[in-house]
Amino acid sequence: MTRKTIQAIVAGKVQGVYFRDYTRREAQRLGLCGWVRNLEDGTVEALITGEDALVDQMATWLHRGSPMALVDGVTITEGKEGEEYSDFTIRYY
Repeated sequence: MTRKTIQAIVAGKVQGVYFRDYTRREAQRLGLCGWVRNLEDGTVEALITGEDALVDQMATWLHRGSPMALVDGVTITEGKEGEEYSDFTIRYY
């Protein structure tokens, strides 16, 4: 099993539409770890780590997002594993 970590910035109507909660639920369903949080500029940031193929599935999901979200774009950068995460959480400012 190959693991990878990505950092994603999601732009659009992604705050106030339960985007973080749906992201957490989807990541947990896939067995991924990391976190998601709102940023002050109106975007959402997520750090996702886990099995390569599952992280790719999550990245694809981020382009759709929660049912009420309107995703304009997703910027994904490969991250390096540093901190270990045991679950997927919502972070607050």
